Amino acid sequence: MKKKKVSDMVTVNRKARFDYILGDELTAGMVLSGPEVRAIRDHHVQLKGSFVTVRAGELWLNNLTLGADTARNIKLLATRKQITALEREKVAGSTIVPVKLLGGSRHIKLVIAVGKGKKKYDKRETIKKRDIERGRYA
Repeated sequence: MKKKKVSDMVTVNRKARFDYILGDELTAGMVLSGPEVRAIRDHHVQLKGSFVTVRAGELWLNNLTLGADTARNIKLLATRKQITALEREKVAGSTIVPVKLLGGSRHIKLVIAVGKGKKKYDKRETIKKRDIERGRYA
């Protein structure tokens, strides 16, 4: 009997790639309860509008939408070294943004990246490049 291949990617925050110039990525674990895990595995999750903060030396994912629930705050698991590196980047004026949610294996993980906010003209440039690649401006 063949095993059904489970997709590794649960969801991607496409808005993050548009709104931020992303730098280094980091994969972090998540502290979840049973119903939260089920909602994520069933793809009832949305990363749009969520962000990561550092509070009391811990990483927290804020405004994660799970199923019909409103925004939730979830603790992320990372090493002390990784957290201090992220704190240093944040002090330099960057933001920590969730990029994608992975859930194909036994563990559910979140890929976060350090991002610098784009200006309006940068966003217009991104749209223009995308349109050129699609062949709209030949």
